[in-house]
Amino acid sequence: MKKYDGLMRRKAISGYLFISPFIIGFIAFMISPMIRSLYMSFCNVDVQPGGITNYWIGLENYVRAFTIDTEFNRMLTEELSRMMINSVAIMVFSFFVALILNQKFKGRALVRAVFFLPVILSSGVILGVETNNALLASVQSMVEETTNTASITDALKTILVTSGVGVRAFDVVFDIVDGIYDVVIASGIQIIIFLSGLQTISSSMYEAAKIDGCTTWESLWKITFPMISSLFLVNWIYTIVDFCMRSDNQILDKISEQMIGHINYGFASALSWIYFLVVIVIIGISSFIISKGVYYYD
Repeated sequence: MKKYDGLMRRKAISGYLFISPFIIGFIAFMISPMIRSLYMSFCNVDVQPGGITNYWIGLENYVRAFTIDTEFNRMLTEELSRMMINSVAIMVFSFFVALILNQKFKGRALVRAVFFLPVILSSGVILGVETNNALLASVQSMVEETTNTASITDALKTILVTSGVGVRAFDVVFDIVDGIYDVVIASGIQIIIFLSGLQTISSSMYEAAKIDGCTTWESLWKITFPMISSLFLVNWIYTIVDFCMRSDNQILDKISEQMIGHINYGFASALSWIYFLVVIVIIGISSFIISKGVYYYD
């Protein structure tokens, strides 16, 4: 028992040492700006050449965000809905791609390298080149002009509408299919995490299950899922946080517009804290639900 406690203590110390650079950097560079931002969200910030003056106004910025501003509630609802749908799609896609990449086949290393490309393509430099490159923009416009404007999803949607089938659920699926590029480019890290977890599962467990008569489908649910269930929680939190930092986020665009365009630091800070707290609540609730199904093993 003492040896077990000593091993767990050493693992805990190693873990804290591993994350210590982040903890030190967060305390040194992030705590003070966060406190100032929280204080500014309760103030009317007057920016003058001689400096910044804060006038305490209480909850007026928060009340304005929910009751006076005509866009914020709609943007918040749309972004949260898009976040949940895309996060689920990314989780499903990355898990099944990791399952495929974990199989033994010729050229497996090359295929893994290809699926690692989303990690590179999702970096800030490459993403900026992709969105701001005039050559790529001209090529894209040329492709759009030379191809038929009708898409497969539009045709299927038309068929379902005319046949009387409810299309609300299908709209979500079609939106995911149309945005498959975004799903793929945001799945690189999740694929790597799932793949690393799959590689830690001993092949003897699958062999024993096969001897006992388990099918591949049963082994997936009774061995694979429980053994890497903790990684679902890690990937879920990462996916939500990564989505909230995307460059096409309407809320972030509105915050930037208020802060830079209108020089309204107080209202921009209030919007930031509302979005931050809502995302934290979603992460907390969903993590609590997912953690109930996590299987921890020694």
